[in-house]
Amino acid sequence: MSLTFTNVTSLWKSEKRQWVKPSTYAEYIYHLNKHILPFFGPMDSGSINEDSVQRFVNGLLAKGLSQSTIRDCLMVFRMLLRHGSKLGAWKLIAFDVHFPSDVEKKRSVCVLSASDQKVLLAHLKQNFSFRNLGILICLHTGLRIGEICGLQWKDLDIEAGVIHVTKTVQRIWLNDDGEKSYSLSVGTPKTPTSNRDIPICRELMKTIRPLRKLMADDFYVVSNSAEPLEPRYYRDYFRKLLGRLDIPQIRFHGLRHSFATRCIESKCDYKTVSAILGHSSIATTMDLYVHPGYDEKKRAIEKMARMLK
Repeated sequence: MSLTFTNVTSLWKSEKRQWVKPSTYAEYIYHLNKHILPFFGPMDSGSINEDSVQRFVNGLLAKGLSQSTIRDCLMVFRMLLRHGSKLGAWKLIAFDVHFPSDVEKKRSVCVLSASDQKVLLAHLKQNFSFRNLGILICLHTGLRIGEICGLQWKDLDIEAGVIHVTKTVQRIWLNDDGEKSYSLSVGTPKTPTSNRDIPICRELMKTIRPLRKLMADDFYVVSNSAEPLEPRYYRDYFRKLLGRLDIPQIRFHGLRHSFATRCIESKCDYKTVSAILGHSSIATTMDLYVHPGYDEKKRAIEKMARMLK
């Protein structure tokens, strides 16, 4: 019996589930059910070629999907093609897709202005709640939203003066049948370098130290309960908080960007900032946060000219 694209997909899912984290598998299944199978599922193997892949990409672009999301879909699609080739369903298909050059400009990193950050910090310190404490920690450490939701009181090591980042909370796709069913998952951080220790600064320690003695080790910091807070609810809380303070809206991830930006503005070493953020490469930190302005460029050119003299 010849294997169809749908047959190969079923066999690939059974194998892939064993080797990746549940959150990663859930992301693959989402792209598969939402985008890949509706387009390629009805096709026979002879119809899958570079032209059909380009039409697939064009269709996703027309729906308004970002290049990043489309590339994630193509990554899953390539895995399926390799698996089908290994099973003998088809010969391995090579393809090279093209994106219009003006489809997606590089997005600017949204951060709090220094003045807005001061207003937010003052409010967080004067109006204690566990959710406000989480935002305060983010502004002093650059934690991702999943990492702060996964932070337990035992991860706040007062004696050593560090926060141990070992978990992340994600809302993941549960079913393989395309139905919208989700579950909250507590797993390991995004990458191996995301598993890290971050020093607690003196300002943050003033808030954390008296609380730490009173809290149960296994309770989550932001929810102050045995169950973590779901990230999407925390995003909604943050959005409403900015609205009440009349601060321009940024994504919750903007707290991480704001922390990194203030570090760079303070002339912190790039490699150190990269390690605190848990980036897998210093190049990621440089690309996101190091943008020399006109004055920096002029000083560099003048310095070079003086050296040549």
